[in-house]
Amino acid sequence: MLKALDRNAERWALLVFYTLLVVTMFIEVLRRELLSYSSIWGEEIVRYAFIYLAWIGAAAAVRERAHIRIDVILEYVGRRVKAALYILGDLVMFAVACVAFYWSLETVLVSAKFGSVTHGLRISQVWFLSAVPIGFGLVMLRLVQSFLRDLHDLRHGNPVYEGGKMFD
Repeated sequence: MLKALDRNAERWALLVFYTLLVVTMFIEVLRRELLSYSSIWGEEIVRYAFIYLAWIGAAAAVRERAHIRIDVILEYVGRRVKAALYILGDLVMFAVACVAFYWSLETVLVSAKFGSVTHGLRISQVWFLSAVPIGFGLVMLRLVQSFLRDLHDLRHGNPVYEGGKMFD
């Protein structure tokens, strides 16, 4: 079960947030055009679903090595150098993710301390501000997995996992 969760957790979460975003937006457009009425809560749901979608999508991209990168140099280096460059990239990205996680968590804690709520839904903003540290936490988890996978491939002489390419 943990392997299935590891493989598909982001996919299912992305599906849920994308469906929520599309359905809510569709309903709000119908309400606005047919009833000449729109709600502030619909706009907020779409906004916050999109934020979660973006951060969970970032973690999914890191897992599949589908994030944007310039890999022209990687075509001209050997297997071991390629693995070392991927590991270096993961370590740098991990350091950035740790700093971003820390500062985004501080924002969530400040919001919790002062009890800020959203304008339309009147729900604690902590639920929505948490998208950023959750996203960076997932990114860090996926980077650790990527790092371990690359070390394993490097030790055993396997080609490093490069993920999918957009234009093949």
